Amino acid sequence: MRAVLSKAPGGPETLVVEEVLDPRPQKGEVVIEVKAIGVNFPDTLIIEDKYQFKPQRPFSPGGEVAGIVEAVGEGVKGIFKGDRVIAVPGWGGMVERLAVPAASVIKIPDGMDFQTAAALIMTYGTSYYALKDRAQLKAGESLLVLGAAGGVGVAAVELGKAMGAHVIAAASTNDKVQFALEAGADNGLIYPTGPMDKAAQKELSGELKLASGRDGPDVVYDGVGGDYCEPALRAMDWNGRYLVVGFPAGIPSLPLNLTLLKSVSVIGVFWGAAVARDPSIHAANMADLFKFWSEGKIKPRISRTFPLERAHEAIQALGDRSVMGKVVVTIED
Repeated sequence: MRAVLSKAPGGPETLVVEEVLDPRPQKGEVVIEVKAIGVNFPDTLIIEDKYQFKPQRPFSPGGEVAGIVEAVGEGVKGIFKGDRVIAVPGWGGMVERLAVPAASVIKIPDGMDFQTAAALIMTYGTSYYALKDRAQLKAGESLLVLGAAGGVGVAAVELGKAMGAHVIAAASTNDKVQFALEAGADNGLIYPTGPMDKAAQKELSGELKLASGRDGPDVVYDGVGGDYCEPALRAMDWNGRYLVVGFPAGIPSLPLNLTLLKSVSVIGVFWGAAVARDPSIHAANMADLFKFWSEGKIKPRISRTFPLERAHEAIQALGDRSVMGKVVVTIED
């Protein structure tokens, strides 16, 4: 079978496509014939050894897949050959066939295509866990989403609206803000790109507070980091909850005195670890997400697709932050 492989640390240009042996299911495993792979920001990091996990090489990137169960290992119950499923292996998914623990797969709802399924679980799973379980977002509260046109960002916009919040979308270009508004955000603003001095940060803070209402946002969803962190924190309302989701703009240094003065909680969001620690909560959240999807309240927004041979281009596009919504790699029959 074909596999996209990382053989040495480096950017997307270092990836190769090679023939490797087909996997066989071990006890408790199933083999999935992969049809679509969701591309996520961790894919850009893991191939450069900048992610918190460093798989032994050669390995394949690709943290979420959708496909058809091709073979079932000993002891597997409730999953059968021919079932349409989603899996989140963390890495290893940019292959034609993949062996995963049967307990980790989720059946795809009727009517959902493979590309949509592959674009759903990591971004919406992360954002729903962040908003529901970590921030405990309530109907009527204001939610500010930084990086609102990215995969997790636009998912947070849609989910915030589905949960009854007033959603403010912040992004780096007018096109990205418009994209988030089309996804349901109530209003939005463009923030500057590149490093900001204190004066620029103060100005941005005022704009964020103005866009969020008189008292500022109740919840900030920060999937960007960098120099955007402090202005957003300064703009927050009393007893606000600041969600730390990702750092494509860099890891910020947070002035902790601001958390004291505003009684703000800074909350880390590590969805992958949460899934492993409490699968029952994850299962309940996925049931909610499938319900939201069936009701038309969320819809994975796939902006670009690439064949397996061009998977490096998919990762490059995500790393350049030139795409909005999700990027998906597809495998044709």
